[in-house]
Amino acid sequence: MDNEPGNSMPMGKGFAGRLLHWLDERTGVKEMAHKVLHEPIPGGARLAYVFGSGLLFIFLLQAITGVSLALYYTPTAETAHTSVAYITKQVAGGAFLRSLHSYGSSAMIIVLALHFLQTFLYGSFKGRRELLWLSGAVLSFLVLGMGFTGYLLPWDQKAYFATAVGTNVVGEMPLIGNLLTRLMRGGDAIGTLTVSRFYVAHVFLIPGAIFSFIAAHIFLFRKAGPAGPVQEHPIAPKLAPEPFYPRQVMFDMGFVLLIMAVLGALAYLRPATLGPIANPADTHFLPRPEWYYLPMFEWLKYWEGRKVVLGIVVIPGLLATAFFLMPFLDRKLERRAWRRPIPALAVAVVVFGMVFLGVKSQLDDGQGPIAEQLALQAREEKAYSAAAFQPYVEPKDAIVAVSLPAGPASALSGEGKGIFMKRACFACHGATGMGTPAAPNLTGVSEKYGVVQLEALLRNPNARMRAGRMPSVDVSAMDMKALIAYLGVIGTASANVPAVYPTPPPSPSIAGRRAPSFARKASMRVGAAPHLVQEGQPSPPPPTVAGHRLFQLRGCFVCHGMAGTGGRAPALGPLVAKLTDPELAQILEHPNSRMISGGMPPVAVTREEMETLLSYLRSLPMQHAEVEPEAENVTPK
Repeated sequence: MDNEPGNSMPMGKGFAGRLLHWLDERTGVKEMAHKVLHEPIPGGARLAYVFGSGLLFIFLLQAITGVSLALYYTPTAETAHTSVAYITKQVAGGAFLRSLHSYGSSAMIIVLALHFLQTFLYGSFKGRRELLWLSGAVLSFLVLGMGFTGYLLPWDQKAYFATAVGTNVVGEMPLIGNLLTRLMRGGDAIGTLTVSRFYVAHVFLIPGAIFSFIAAHIFLFRKAGPAGPVQEHPIAPKLAPEPFYPRQVMFDMGFVLLIMAVLGALAYLRPATLGPIANPADTHFLPRPEWYYLPMFEWLKYWEGRKVVLGIVVIPGLLATAFFLMPFLDRKLERRAWRRPIPALAVAVVVFGMVFLGVKSQLDDGQGPIAEQLALQAREEKAYSAAAFQPYVEPKDAIVAVSLPAGPASALSGEGKGIFMKRACFACHGATGMGTPAAPNLTGVSEKYGVVQLEALLRNPNARMRAGRMPSVDVSAMDMKALIAYLGVIGTASANVPAVYPTPPPSPSIAGRRAPSFARKASMRVGAAPHLVQEGQPSPPPPTVAGHRLFQLRGCFVCHGMAGTGGRAPALGPLVAKLTDPELAQILEHPNSRMISGGMPPVAVTREEMETLLSYLRSLPMQHAEVEPEAENVTPK
């Protein structure tokens, strides 16, 4: 058998030769290798044909590095971030391995785009190659799915909020949007079920589908054969062929070595970073997706209200359909791009549009308060990546995972928590005081400074605190004592006490009279019945005053200014004037994609609270200069 014609790998008489001979008799591996290596390429080998082999190599690289990372990863909201930090900071070569995997995903998108452009420009999808194109189109969407599902797994700030935006966008689809969002998240909120589902999709479901379609793609390619250069006939090749081996093999190997060198250099010189753990209560974080999703991210900013369906469903759906049906839309056997002006122009417009949107998104992010916030987030991410590894501490009572001892709960702590919430300290320091990118973690702050020094800092913040927009806390001595008591238990189980709010003194009331005329008009404006003040009951605050208190308690002032006249977010007076009350309530409860991308969370309040909030928003001035609030002075923090 060693001397049979056509065998390119003669058998030796050693152990390796006998083993190969044994395998060949049972599998025909020698004949398969001969067919692959001697496959005729019409018109000869070319550098333009290297992208398919490059994609296969990158996918194998992603599979190997992904399996290695999965050995250490734990897919829960409590431990995912710590496990990635352990890989990056503790495992030998872990940072390099994770960086290879991270940069490999971007490399796969780039090479995939080049492969499709080369296939289109060469007209290589023509001539009984429709199924070959369709299998490649499915593979491209699977690759995008791998990028989307893998983005959440580090469970840092960037991953959490970018995934929140992505799943919210899916929710804008008519009829099935909410169902798909709940299916992806495993419920209404992003948590452990979301991480688990994304992990299963990223590690098992999508890779399995990719392996299947790669096999189908290779089979269909071998069946149809290489298309050759643009001047070659797509069905009956006429140019002199050249075997795949050795020239095309050398081209492919050179391209693969180039990919290895670039990815290795990037992974070594610029390791992938990891940001702080996801904090859903952070209202300041500006989510940004990976670079290959930036065009879609920028595209969503132009569609609001009822037009959202057109922008995120209809137009992308039509483009995806045209992409899949390209071989059926461009049916002529002519392969040269300059003789196919309409398809070539359409592809050029789409490619230029995507590049333009991506560049515009980057330019917009480089200006104004957005640039400052993104720079802050980048510094936080870099600082966390450089910090020492902190192991996960199993919580003893399933409330918080901290290593500090739990102090005794007290009524004074509850009163301090009420002051902490009323002063809207949570807007910067987080709902539990555990910190956000805008303000530090308050755990152990009373031990760090001592009671006397801490009170002095709260009443007279230093220059660094004021630069972070920390106002002075002007409260009574008793309220200050309660607030410091609560700060002393932050990060312990004792912080899980109900907030106690002081009861406001009753206001004088007039029996049987209606509320003041401005309040009655505000209530009627949102469809509420006029409010009657009953004898013997304290008068409720006017809607405008109650709405201002809600505006402060929700931390809206952090972005929109103390009086809603603008800050890192626009002034509200000119905006609300353009909307009716039902429209305003709808957009507050369900922010559009542009508001979400700016960090605007949904406003979940009761109907009565929404009415008071609308009343306050209607009272805001039209100018953009900061003015004193008309309601009671509620100082944040």
